[in-house]
Amino acid sequence: MSLIQSRSPQKPDDVVAERAPVTPAGVRKLADSVRVAQDAWRRREPSGRAAALSEAADRLRARAGEAAALIVREVGKPVVEANAEVSRAAAILDYYAQSCFAAIGDLLAPTLPANQPGLLFTERRPRGVAGLITPWNFPLAIPLWKAAPALATGNGVLLKPSPEALACGELVAGLFDGLLPDDLLHVVPGGADTGQAVVEAADVVSFTGSATVGRGVAAAAVRAGLPVQAEMGGQNAAVVLPDADPATTATMLAGAAMGYAGQKCTATRRIIVVGDATALTEALVAAVAGLRVGDPADAGVAVGPVITDAARRRVLDGVAAARAAGGRVLTRLASPADGLYVAPVLLDSVDPGHPVACEETFGPLASIFTVPDLAAAAALVNHVRYGLVTSVHGRDIGRLFEVVRAIDTGLIRVNTPTTGVDFHAPFGGEKASSQGPREQGTAALDFYTSLRTITLCTPPPSPAEEAA
Repeated sequence: MSLIQSRSPQKPDDVVAERAPVTPAGVRKLADSVRVAQDAWRRREPSGRAAALSEAADRLRARAGEAAALIVREVGKPVVEANAEVSRAAAILDYYAQSCFAAIGDLLAPTLPANQPGLLFTERRPRGVAGLITPWNFPLAIPLWKAAPALATGNGVLLKPSPEALACGELVAGLFDGLLPDDLLHVVPGGADTGQAVVEAADVVSFTGSATVGRGVAAAAVRAGLPVQAEMGGQNAAVVLPDADPATTATMLAGAAMGYAGQKCTATRRIIVVGDATALTEALVAAVAGLRVGDPADAGVAVGPVITDAARRRVLDGVAAARAAGGRVLTRLASPADGLYVAPVLLDSVDPGHPVACEETFGPLASIFTVPDLAAAAALVNHVRYGLVTSVHGRDIGRLFEVVRAIDTGLIRVNTPTTGVDFHAPFGGEKASSQGPREQGTAALDFYTSLRTITLCTPPPSPAEEAA
């Protein structure tokens, strides 16, 4: 059996972790052990579950430097962003620790009027084993924003991290050492076969990754009759209205498009300018040119490497195809010779139907488009099959909301970048970006639980009571 390796993208000879994949039979065996442990965990008092999550948050904060350094080394995330991810991951644990005390019925109507003497109420209970399949680009935050609500609501966890983030996945599990019942949480390294086995062995499934894999995961879960959520990326747009400040907006858009080498599902891929794009284009070229490309351990670097050589080739091939079709490259930036680096690329004169404009490249690549009015801007936003997030930039509130109402994306951010997630708010997209319920916030508590209705009636009087 071939071993799975994660390698540092800035130093591809650096093997960060090497593990044997868990076989499908091994996954099934682990799922059985999780299910046994989960029976005790779901009965644990809320304060006990909350204490475990809070202690895990404290441990992460105590190991913040170590955790951030591992993120930098294993997935090439710039250190400033890695530090922010560690802070967010700890805050996620804190948030869901408190959610252990949330109402467990239907929040809109936990107690209902009954048609007979007694009580009619609802309650939520854990589903069992949560099968979590997570990507490499947020190797702490995404596993924890799935695992924390699953654990808070009384579930067990099978976590299959991306092969490119093996060590980070094990760090997540290590935060809970001694805090959970034995066998409640297992990390299962592996590839597609392991992931499929996780889906088949679980009682509820949550996936984040590519649209191609996500559709397969969702279909398999539906065939098995399992609740499933799948977050599958985006081809996100930023709409810039004529009254937006070019310099301020360009700075935001450059970071949202090119930061972390564009390796975020919320990254800006398309910049749609209403009216004359000259001033914004000049400001964008300058802002992108000001981003440092290099070693992600350097605090001044905004653009590190891409995750694999295949990812690097995908960006370069996309740029070449766009140029061959008449697209124009606006940036000429250098990148380090060693490591899997790609200098940020800003394009214009690209046909909106070209694959570079319609499909997710997942690299430091964005295109500028010019449209005559708000209706055309909204139509171009909605032109692609994805619908995750759109940012809208301008000053006129009426025109801003006209665009907001016309856009078919699950997240809309006004005068702020497409990137950035509020973990206490629902997260998810429309169309090919998402399937199933939303993640994060209280939506996650609903997803990892099932709702049942209980009728509690007073017993009929006994003969003795009737005689009295």
